[in-house]
Amino acid sequence: MAIQNEVFKALSYATSNGFQIHPNAFAMLKGLESDILEIVQDIIKTKRQSKNSTILVEDIRILLRPTKVEPGPSEQVSTVSMDPTPQVATGEGVEGYTALFRSRFEKSMRILSQRPESKRISKIALFKQNMQSGSGKFNDEARARPIRNGPTTLVAGLLMSRRHKKNGIELAIDDYTGTVSVMAVTEDVKKQAASLALDQMVMLEVESGGKGMKGNATVKNIVSPDIPDHLPNRSGSESYAVLISDLHVGSKHFMDSEFSRFLEWLSTSEDEVVSKIRFLCFAGDLVDGIGIYPNQDKELIELRAEKQMSRALELLARVPKHIRIFVIPGNHDPGRRALPQPSIPGNGLEEQLRRLDHCKMLGNPAMLELNGVKILMYHGQSLDDVIATTPGLSYAKPAEAMKMLLKARHLAPTYGARTPIAPEQEDMMVISEVPDILHSGHIHVVEMQNYRGTLIVNSGAWQRQTNFQQTMGITPTPGIAILVNLATLQPFIKDFNQNQ
Repeated sequence: MAIQNEVFKALSYATSNGFQIHPNAFAMLKGLESDILEIVQDIIKTKRQSKNSTILVEDIRILLRPTKVEPGPSEQVSTVSMDPTPQVATGEGVEGYTALFRSRFEKSMRILSQRPESKRISKIALFKQNMQSGSGKFNDEARARPIRNGPTTLVAGLLMSRRHKKNGIELAIDDYTGTVSVMAVTEDVKKQAASLALDQMVMLEVESGGKGMKGNATVKNIVSPDIPDHLPNRSGSESYAVLISDLHVGSKHFMDSEFSRFLEWLSTSEDEVVSKIRFLCFAGDLVDGIGIYPNQDKELIELRAEKQMSRALELLARVPKHIRIFVIPGNHDPGRRALPQPSIPGNGLEEQLRRLDHCKMLGNPAMLELNGVKILMYHGQSLDDVIATTPGLSYAKPAEAMKMLLKARHLAPTYGARTPIAPEQEDMMVISEVPDILHSGHIHVVEMQNYRGTLIVNSGAWQRQTNFQQTMGITPTPGIAILVNLATLQPFIKDFNQNQ
C-alpha cells in the first residue's frame, strides 16, 4: 500500500505540472526502491525547458545512471549464481518429460504472475465450461471484463500447436486442467502468433465468437512473459569483460594466427583498456569435436577429441592469470549434447585443468555476476529453431533471434526440433532472473543490441566459413572479440583479422 501511495503522489505531481508518464516509464517507477516522487520531481526539473512533456524510460535511466567512479585496478568480484552441472538429474520416458514441462509451466506462471492483469487468468477447464454453457458469454467466475467488441477473459498455458487455417491461425494452449484451441484472425494478432515459439508460455486475451467463428473463441491480444523494461546493474568502477565463443580448435578452419594475436593483445601491459580487463567469458564450442556432422573428418586437422581439448587448454593457459576465465560447453564440445549441458568433462586432462586455476568450467546455460553485472551465458543451439520458424529472422541477425528468447523467457522453448532437450526434473532453461547481458555464440555472426535494458551480444567465432555454412548461405564474421565496460555496459569491437 505504501508503494501505491508513493506512485499516486508521483503521478499527481506530474499531472499537476503538465507532464504525463509513459506507461513503460510508469511500470519501471513501480519497480524501483528509490523515492519515486523525488525521481519524478528531478526529471521534471530537467525537462521544463523541453517541449517534450512526457516522462520516458530513458529519462529515468539518465537520472539513475551511476556517477563514474575512479577504476579500482584490483576489483575482481565474481560469483556463479546458476550452473546446471551439479543439478543434472535426468528423468526417463514420459514421466521425465512430464516433470520437465510441469516445471516449465510453474516457473513461467510465476513470471506471468508479476503482471497486474495475471489475476484475471482463468483456468482452461473453467474457460471451456463457460464457452459450452450455451450462452457464449463468460460469467463472473471467469473474471470477464467488457470491452468494445464484447466480453473477454485471459487464459494462459504452454503453446502446443500453431496451425494456419483458412480464416486465421489456430493456437492450442495447455494448462493443468486441459487444452483449448482459439483463433487469431486480425492481421495484428496473426503477426503476434507467428512470432511465438512452440512450447513457450503465453497469455491470451480471448473473446467468445466473432464474425464467421460459429461460437469459437478468438484472440484479441497475445502476451509473452517477456523481460520488463529495467535499469541494468553496473560495476562501481571501470572494468572490462571480454566476450568470445566458437574457437573450433581441431578444425582446419580454426583461425590460429588471429586467436594468438588476441592472446598477445591480452598481455599488452601498456594498453590502458587491456589493463582494466578482469574477465574472459567463453560461450561454447571450444573444439570442433568428432562426428558432429556428416563428413566432418574431411575438415579436421586433429581427429582425436582429447587432442583437440588439450590444444584448446594450452591456448587458454596463455591468458594472463589476473583475468578470470569462464567457459561453458557448446554442441561441438565433449560431453552431453542435450540441454542443459553439464560442464566439459576433464577426462584425461585433469592435470592441465589444475594448472588453469584462473579458469572455471561451467554448464550451459550459466549465470554469472561479475562486479555486480549479471551475465547469462548460453551457447545458442536453439537459435537454429527460432530462426527457422519465425518470419523475418535470419542467420545474419542473431541478436533478433536472441531477443525472441528473452520475450519467451526461455532459452530453448521448442521441444522436438533440432535442439535436443533432456527430461530434467527442473527446467533450467527458463530465464527466471533478468540478465544485464545475454551472451551467446553458435551462429558465428557478431551482433549486439539493447533490449529493454538487457545488452544482447552474439560474439561471433574464431573459425572461417565452413563448407556447410557456404551451402546454408551463412557468412560468418570471425576473428572479433567483444569488450564490455561493466561500469557503463557499453560494448566495443576489437578486430584481430590481419587486414584490420
